[in-house]
Amino acid sequence: MPKETINVIIVEDDEDAVNIYKQFTNQLDHFNVIATASSGSQTLQLLKAIQPQLLLLDVFLPDMNGIELLREIRKQYLGIDVIMITAANDTKTVSEAIRGGAFGYLIKPIIIDKFIAALKQYDEVREQLHQNSLVNQENIDDLFRSNNKIKSMPSTSQVTYPKGIDKHTLKLVRSKIMHINESLSADEFSRLVGISYSTMRRYLEYLVSLEEMEVEVLYGSVGRPERKYKLLTK
Repeated sequence: MPKETINVIIVEDDEDAVNIYKQFTNQLDHFNVIATASSGSQTLQLLKAIQPQLLLLDVFLPDMNGIELLREIRKQYLGIDVIMITAANDTKTVSEAIRGGAFGYLIKPIIIDKFIAALKQYDEVREQLHQNSLVNQENIDDLFRSNNKIKSMPSTSQVTYPKGIDKHTLKLVRSKIMHINESLSADEFSRLVGISYSTMRRYLEYLVSLEEMEVEVLYGSVGRPERKYKLLTK
């Protein structure tokens, strides 16, 4: 009997990231990206029409936090599994994702091998649950052990950084922006610091995840909403 197709919806407002996730997801056997959404409200509208088996969900969305969206999905669609993909590596967000029932948690910038491994692990767990109507304690231990490999967090005994975050560049960024009290776009910050837009946005989102900065989404009359970043005063 052929394995069931795993339909996937990607929720991410970065078009480049969407294309990467879609490309590698569709390359896996019986995985199929059926739709994408760039905001929380768009996702909820989409789910009224189609429900996938799996949602790849970002935390930083233009209109709402991905954790809030995860909670809403849990209220309405218990059969949808969620893997979080985000720059947020603070323990509060990770804890809320686990409490919300996320199957896995991947930190941006994504390592493709890790991304593929997470999807394959999800597939294996689904297959084991599908093949057996009853399980013993050993089976259950194996299932939870497999899942925890994806959710596992780094040791807090030393400072660790997600892939793509270099401590020296982070120090440079902090030193350059520490006296700026106005809200600026990633493009404006990139010119100020002297690094590329994509790198600057990655570090800004990382600082947002650490609650050192806040982000405001401004909606214009045309085009995509603009994200403005500002240091949080403590």
